[in-house]
Amino acid sequence: MAITSTQYDLVYDVLSFSFATMMATTIFLWMRVGSAAEKYKSALIISGLVTFIAAYHYMRIFNSWVEAHEWTGGALVKTSVPFNDAYRYMDWLLTVPLLLIEIVLVMKLSPEEIVSKGTTLGISSALMIVVGYPGELVMGGDLSTRWVYWAAAMAPFLYIVYTLLAGLSAATDSEADPAIRGLIKKAQVWTVLSWCTYPIVYIFPMMGITGSNAVVGIQLGYSVSDIISKCGVGLCIYQITMAKSAAIKAGGEEAPLL
Repeated sequence: MAITSTQYDLVYDVLSFSFATMMATTIFLWMRVGSAAEKYKSALIISGLVTFIAAYHYMRIFNSWVEAHEWTGGALVKTSVPFNDAYRYMDWLLTVPLLLIEIVLVMKLSPEEIVSKGTTLGISSALMIVVGYPGELVMGGDLSTRWVYWAAAMAPFLYIVYTLLAGLSAATDSEADPAIRGLIKKAQVWTVLSWCTYPIVYIFPMMGITGSNAVVGIQLGYSVSDIISKCGVGLCIYQITMAKSAAIKAGGEEAPLL
């Protein structure tokens, strides 16, 4: 089933919007690094790096989408250049581990715990993405293979969700300031909720959504999820760093550990 002009324009606009949102968030976060306490500058820099990398890949996805289609005689047709959506997985392979690390960096953890949690969460997220990618290539026919990769990728996914909501709960609850504790919980919950949309988008083809509808649905679904999980969580991290920086200036936080 060919892409209609309406579908093409919809994906075109959403990819363009995603690129602009990622880049705007990057600029804002990096310009605010100087206002953060030394201890939390790394978290803010990494937050901006996540959206910067995402902005670059959204530019590549956008260009690939444009190059894969052209207008001929007033009709939209596919070109000989295939649409390359692998950019999205390359983006996730870089940004998802960093996104988890930025959350760990603003929590009340010792340097050893930060390294330990950052490493395990980073490796788990990379494994999740690597395992899930082969199934993403199966868009039609026998979708049992796609189900297998989906199920395999859900194992590290569930571990990450458990760690964010339960494994790190003691560190979250140890925050003396209820406002900061609430912001950290918000970042954790927001991350989990936005991430839960990815497995749902992944199974669109298995839900009977086929052809161009599946392609468009996947592009729109992943783009919205990326904006929430990268820009939304990044701004939550910004709020946490500013609140903790203010606490340090007021003498209410321990001396910097990093």
